[in-house]
Amino acid sequence: MQELRVLLYETPGDPYMNLAFEEAFARARGAGLVPDTLRIWRNDRAVVVGYFQLASEEVDLSEAARLGVPVVRRFTGGGAVYHDLGNVNYALAVGAPSSDPIDYAYGRLLRGALAALRRLGAEAEVENVNDIAVRGRKVSGAAATFRWGSCFIHGTLLVDADLGVLSRVLKPPPEKLRSKGVSEVKYRVANLSEILGRRISCREVVEALVEGFEELLGARAYLDVPTRMELEVARLLYRGKYSRPEWNLERFPHHAFASLEEQVASVLGQRT
Repeated sequence: MQELRVLLYETPGDPYMNLAFEEAFARARGAGLVPDTLRIWRNDRAVVVGYFQLASEEVDLSEAARLGVPVVRRFTGGGAVYHDLGNVNYALAVGAPSSDPIDYAYGRLLRGALAALRRLGAEAEVENVNDIAVRGRKVSGAAATFRWGSCFIHGTLLVDADLGVLSRVLKPPPEKLRSKGVSEVKYRVANLSEILGRRISCREVVEALVEGFEELLGARAYLDVPTRMELEVARLLYRGKYSRPEWNLERFPHHAFASLEEQVASVLGQRT
């Protein structure tokens, strides 16, 4: 039976490092330096915007600053999301598929999160390609990328997040998005604890996610820690990109960090 490496590595008080590590282990998997890996982690209060978004258009930056909510940009697309310790995040990096990568990510890999929700007692379904809803309300969103030789998908699970702060720091969606046939569930979020009417522990969610992806991949999970190489790449990405306003607020693209790319490639043993 194949194995699934599981990381519970997180830096909740530093969302910039948390997102830098997401990219680091995706790159490591694509380079063939680590096996298929599931990471489960949390941020303290933060807003995470998608790669193609401008923070000023998605986030009330003055309110976020007033509340002390950092804004960080991820390397995958999709919409802005709010994180706090009541939100559990998962990320999966596997080898590049031979089939259509978008269908593989959202049509297949996303089923691991659905299986996890079933274990928690929630009958969930996918809407808008990458949203997961329970009883007509969104509890999870996902984003994927196929860069660097791996298939990478990560997502959120709203367990017991502060939806009041969420509504204050995220701007309402523009009407142009509503007119494109996007289901209203995208903007109608809820916590799993509220929907299921019971307290759900972080440990319970972690176990459900591990079992859900074990079932999906037909794999046996084992706990591991980050490699020195993954941590070194994460530190490079943190210093050179994720801690910088050019990346988080101004939406400089990947190619604007050419010298950083050379450093990362050197650590990974790749040619630029």
